Amino acid sequence: MTTIGGEVAAGFEPVREAFEANFAQHGDIGAAVCVYQYGRPVVDLWGGIADPATGRSWTRNTLQLVYSATKGATATMAHMLAERGALDLDAPVAEYWPEFATNGKTDIPVRWLLSHRAGLVALDRPVPLRQALAWHPMAAALAAQHPQWSPGTAHGYHGRTWGWLVGEVIRRVSGRSPGTFFAEEIAAPLGLDFFIGLPPSERDRVSRMVYRRPDTDLTTVPDESLPDDLRDQVAAWRDPNSLSNRAYAVTDPPGIDFDSPEVQAAELPSSNGIGTAHALARMYAALIKEVDGVRLLAPETLGSATEVQAGGQDQVMLIPSRFSTGYMLPTKANPMLGPRSFGHTGRGGSLAFADPEHGIAFGYVMNHVVAGTDDVRAASLVDAVRGLVAQD
Repeated sequence: MTTIGGEVAAGFEPVREAFEANFAQHGDIGAAVCVYQYGRPVVDLWGGIADPATGRSWTRNTLQLVYSATKGATATMAHMLAERGALDLDAPVAEYWPEFATNGKTDIPVRWLLSHRAGLVALDRPVPLRQALAWHPMAAALAAQHPQWSPGTAHGYHGRTWGWLVGEVIRRVSGRSPGTFFAEEIAAPLGLDFFIGLPPSERDRVSRMVYRRPDTDLTTVPDESLPDDLRDQVAAWRDPNSLSNRAYAVTDPPGIDFDSPEVQAAELPSSNGIGTAHALARMYAALIKEVDGVRLLAPETLGSATEVQAGGQDQVMLIPSRFSTGYMLPTKANPMLGPRSFGHTGRGGSLAFADPEHGIAFGYVMNHVVAGTDDVRAASLVDAVRGLVAQD
């Protein structure tokens, strides 16, 4: 039986039960979940194994790489700069990044970068990984790239490129790298154990990921045996030239070892944030309410930041998706807590979001990366929270 550490406020015991069930029934190896309500923590749990190779246990201080859940932190930086008047989200990107004004990109506003509408999901010539980790070569490649569709006419998930695109605007406007801006303006005031660009001193606290492939490789299934709603996706997965594949092949080689010290030390504001579930929940809590004297965005800024900007069929994922200016919004497949929720998922299961209607902020991180649609771990935790707030 997995040992669970942490605390749960009275009335939130069903979240602990769901967390325990994730280990017993749904494949969690090491994980943590945190829930804030009205600016105060009501659930803060962790358990399992941080490193299966050594048997190291998951503790309160274990850090976890959360893939695209990082995007919520990066979006927050952009909105903080906008609130201060340093960044106009409707101004052309080229106003802040002059080299960007090539190949039909002169009039692309910053807002379209944040909402996945710019069409810059792939590169004609992938950047060597070592150069991409050094930042500037990737920013230069994206500045020279032509869009994959007419900007503003469609949206598609910029899974990898989004971090360099939005991050370069943050860097140009603030004079600081995204990781430094986050550390100084968000992590320090809130006391967050979260990094975009991991310091070497924190390396030993990071959990090691375990990857599970789907039980069935759909790319090997005959077309006539596929459900109708999956055929377009599977066809794209089979095609190396599809946007679904090219969006994740912007480096050479395309595969990135996110457990490597070099990748974790780099700043990838779309995909290599490393921290705790508590840090993610606390950040989102400070977006919707003051937390220990800190509120990250004014209510009117947050209202604008969470308005829908893109919805419908995603040109990369080939399923319906919805985005505000940087945050992922609820869909049928990922309802979060309700229609006013906003946040971001991460590859393989991590999830962080806020729901202003119920005063809830939520963070879940784990080291068992599960591919496919059969992962219920985050959803089961959110369902437990939903059942509790529905009683209020």
